[in-house]
Amino acid sequence: MHHPARSASRRRLILVAVLPGLLLVGACAPGPNPSAGTPGPDGDLAGFWLGLWHGFIALFSFVISLFHEGVTVYEVHNSGNLYDLGFVLGLMFFFGGGSGAGHGARKR
Repeated sequence: MHHPARSASRRRLILVAVLPGLLLVGACAPGPNPSAGTPGPDGDLAGFWLGLWHGFIALFSFVISLFHEGVTVYEVHNSGNLYDLGFVLGLMFFFGGGSGAGHGARKR
């Protein structure tokens, strides 16, 4: 037997559970970087190699940034996609790139 009251309350429950999740995901969506492609105050533009270095030291930069306002994790005055690629590769190199995840699970 179908109960309309149960169906309506179930829909409300789903809406109450899903809507905050959708709002949270939407709030985390990346936006454009208006400083990309423009040199910083020192006149330099961070490229691939600096992105690689920044990705490699990101954990340390993050910890220091908690205590010093002038330290950031990510250079906003960068070359765009090449800096981003270097940054992600640096993160992967530092954190193992996922290759070590299955290494311990192998049977010997």
